[in-house]
Order: sequence, then C-alpha cells, then structure tokens
Amino acid sequence: KAIALLLGMSASAVASANLIVNGSFEDNDVAAGTWQYFSAGAVNGWDGSNIEIWDSMNGVTAADGRQHAELNAHPYTGSEFSIYQTFATVVGQVYDVSFFYRARASDNEAFRFTVGSIDTLINDHVTTKWNQYVNAFTATATTTTLRFTSVVPSADTVGNFLDGVVVNQRVPEPAGYALLALGLVGLGMARRRTSH
Repeated sequence: KAIALLLGMSASAVASANLIVNGSFEDNDVAAGTWQYFSAGAVNGWDGSNIEIWDSMNGVTAADGRQHAELNAHPYTGSEFSIYQTFATVVGQVYDVSFFYRARASDNEAFRFTVGSIDTLINDHVTTKWNQYVNAFTATATTTTLRFTSVVPSADTVGNFLDGVVVNQRVPEPAGYALLALGLVGLGMARRRTSH
C-alpha cells in the first residue's frame, strides 16, 4: 500500500495542471472560418482590453486547439492593448511558462510579455508560422500576473496572434525520482525483513 501511495504521489507531481484558465481561447465558441470581437472580461479567465478570437480564418489555423486570440495593436488609436490573468503561486517555487505567437499581417509586429521577473519585448515573429516562447520564473508573491501588451512599432501594425498559454509548477528534477526509487527499494527490503 505504501509503495502504491508513493507511486501515486510521484505520478501526480508529473501531471502539473495548467494554472492559466482558457489558455487556448476555446471557451468562447466562434464559427469556423470567422472571428469575433469580445471585451476581455467576456473571455473566460482573461481581463484587460478587447480580444478577437479567430477560428481558421484567412488560412491561419490555431497552434493549439481550434481557436486562437489576436492581441490588437490598432495604430490609428495610438493606444496600447493589454490582456492579463492573475493566478495563485507559491513564493520561491519555480514555474515554467510557454505560449505560441505569430504576426497577423506584418513581420514588423511586436508585443511585450511580462510574468514574475520576466519582462521581454517579442518582435521576432512572422506571418507565415507560429513560434513558441518558453521560459521559467520564480514566484515572489502568493499571486502572479501574466500579461501581454501590444507595441506599435510602425504604421502597418495590426495585431499579434496568441495561443496555447501555459504556466505549470515545475516538477521535481530526475534526481528526485532517483531518491524516490531508492526509498521504495529500502521500504521493500524493510517489509521483507519483517515478514521473516
């Protein structure tokens, strides 16, 4: 029973749940081949400025699931667009973060991404394919905010596509599993001695 319990605990450590709600923007259903505009508060899990959700429109398929979001960057308004999500964290715990991104209509697109100690300008994306951003941060508070903010680098900017936003609590290193295995062996030997 003890061995089964320990194995169950190790399996649950591996299967760390995504802390981002609706990270692939699937909850607001949009008809295939179309897009729809939502205030961010109307999109499950998200807040901030407006969000466009696309479903296989203009030949762009989602990187994860059926739908993806557009972080707007309308140049004629001169204003930034920002969407964000706040989630519970444990101080000192390491979290892995990843998401897919793609330029909508111009390779001159850019946006700022912030979460924890990460604050980076992302301007390396193109209109022809999805890129994936992968990084990690250590939580310094009991809640952490993940945020995407549009940047208007040129007159031809219209927006940035986002999809598959994931934050996971980092799982134990392989060395931790080696120690677990040694503990299981020791437990098995102790049981064997007591049964004789």
